[in-house]
Amino acid sequence: MNSQSIIEIKQLFYRYEKDTVLENINLTVPSGSFLAIVGPNGSGKSTLLKLILGLLKPQKGDISLFGQEINKFNNWQKIGYVSQKANSFNTGFPATVFEVVSSGLTKKLGLFRFFKKEHAQKVYDALDSVGMKEFTNRNIGELSGGQQQRVFIARALVSEPKLLILDEPTVGVDAENVNAFYLMLTELNQKRGITLLLVTHDIGTISDKVTHVACLNKHLHFHGDTSEFEKQRMEGMSEFYGTDVHLLAHQHDHGGVFK
Repeated sequence: MNSQSIIEIKQLFYRYEKDTVLENINLTVPSGSFLAIVGPNGSGKSTLLKLILGLLKPQKGDISLFGQEINKFNNWQKIGYVSQKANSFNTGFPATVFEVVSSGLTKKLGLFRFFKKEHAQKVYDALDSVGMKEFTNRNIGELSGGQQQRVFIARALVSEPKLLILDEPTVGVDAENVNAFYLMLTELNQKRGITLLLVTHDIGTISDKVTHVACLNKHLHFHGDTSEFEKQRMEGMSEFYGTDVHLLAHQHDHGGVFK
């Protein structure tokens, strides 16, 4: 795996008025890794994502993306983002799957650029990578929550990002389809080499799929690979997370160290 850091965070602090939500966060995300960020509600996960995406500015500390300070970074097409859309999407929205995914090329092409054959192929390739090519001409509102989330991931992938950030992506996904959904993410990570950053409460389900885990609750209480997390979960993890956290230990040959 390339040892280049996709994200590097140093001594990061953030507060809303009198409430400190992130305190002294230090985290490095190597290229090619699959990181799950877990933590209870109100632990600062959403704030951390907004800071990484440039929607908020650090009040203290530094964030670098692809080796560049975030205040100088402007190559945002390298980063794809999928929010919690599936459970709140307007099922009457009049757009096909193809149209939704192709809208992900707007920033890359410009709003009024002519859509060429090779751009259509990028849409088909993105849909194929998430197992949704056969639904190309279906209306997005006709799909299940899990299928919609796959389409939104394809929309994020169509501009060929190096980093894909997903915020609770299984919200609205049927329980029986969650495992298949995470297997799809694993393939994107392993076969396409996309670095994944996932915020989730589903840590038990994805323990054999992610390469690393970061436990956040204002402070970064743990960061390391899943086997390390399993070893430490019995001491202090339940107090941090608010419940006993169980992970199955699995070996991953991905290299890279979170520090």
